[in-house]
Amino acid sequence: MVRDIAVLGGGAWGSTLTALLGAQGHRLRTWRRRDGDAALERLQDADLLVSAVALVGVAPLASRISPWSARPVLSCSKGLDPRTGATASGLWHRACPSWPVLVLSGPNLAAELQQGLPAASVLAGEDEALSRQLQQDLSSEQLRLYRNSDPRGTELAGGLKNVMAIAAGICDGLALGANARASLLTRALAEMALVIEQLGGRAETLYGLAGVGDLMATATSPLSRNYRYGHHLAAGQSSDAALLSVGATVEGLPTCEALCALAAEHNWQLPIATNVLSLIRGELEPAAALQQLMRRDLRRE
Repeated sequence: MVRDIAVLGGGAWGSTLTALLGAQGHRLRTWRRRDGDAALERLQDADLLVSAVALVGVAPLASRISPWSARPVLSCSKGLDPRTGATASGLWHRACPSWPVLVLSGPNLAAELQQGLPAASVLAGEDEALSRQLQQDLSSEQLRLYRNSDPRGTELAGGLKNVMAIAAGICDGLALGANARASLLTRALAEMALVIEQLGGRAETLYGLAGVGDLMATATSPLSRNYRYGHHLAAGQSSDAALLSVGATVEGLPTCEALCALAAEHNWQLPIATNVLSLIRGELEPAAALQQLMRRDLRRE
C-alpha cells in the first residue's frame, strides 16, 4: 500500500528514513523545525506521521499537532525526557491521547543505512492489525521490520542503550580490553532489564533487536554518537568539549539524567548509569569510576 507520509525531523535519522521510504514509492513530505508552523500545517493530510525529531523537540511538536484529526504516529526518537522521565511515545500520548502511536527501534546506524547497507528493526504497537499493515507497507529489502506488542519495552531498550553506549565508549577509550567491554555490556543488560520491568515493559523484549541488537551496534561502533562521546570523556575531555568533538546530538546525556533521577526516586541500584552521570558532571575521573565499579560488594550474578 502506497502511503502519504510526513517525516518530521531532518537530522541524520529523519533524512535516512525519508530516503528509505521514498525508495519504496511512498509519497513523502518532510518538515524540519526551521521550516516553521505554516509548513507544518500543510502536512495535515498525511495518513502517517513519522516522528524523528530529537527527544527535546517531541513535546512541543506534539502539542502543535494535537488539534489535527487522529492518525498513526511512528515514533523513532529514543531516550527519556529529563523533565518528566517520559519516553517519546509517552509525550505523544499525552498531547494526542486518541492517536495510535507505534515505535520503531533497532540497530539502525544512520550512516550505514545511507550507504545502502542492510539492517533490521522492530515495529512495536498494541494494535496488532495496524502493526501488521505498517510492517507490510514499510519493510524493504534494505530495512526488514519485525513486529512485537511491547512498545513500552521496545522504546525503553532503545533509549537506555544510549547510556550504556557512553559507558562502552569510556571503556574502549581507556583501552581496557575485550573482557572488560563484554563484562560491562552484560551488566548493562541487567540494569536495562530492571528498569524496563519496573516501568511496565517486558524484559524479554530486551533480548531482541531493540535491546541486544541495538546495544551491540551502538556500544561498539565509532559511527555511534554516544560511543564517540564516551571515548572523548575517557580521553579527559569535559562533557561540553566531548559534545563539540562529536558535533551532533548525544541523546544518552538527557536520558542518563532522567534515568538516574528515576533510580533515586525508586531506589534502583544502577551502578553503571550512576557512574556515567558522575563522569558527565565532572564529579569523577574515568579511572576512578572504573575503580568504583570493581570495588562494589561481591554478590550473586
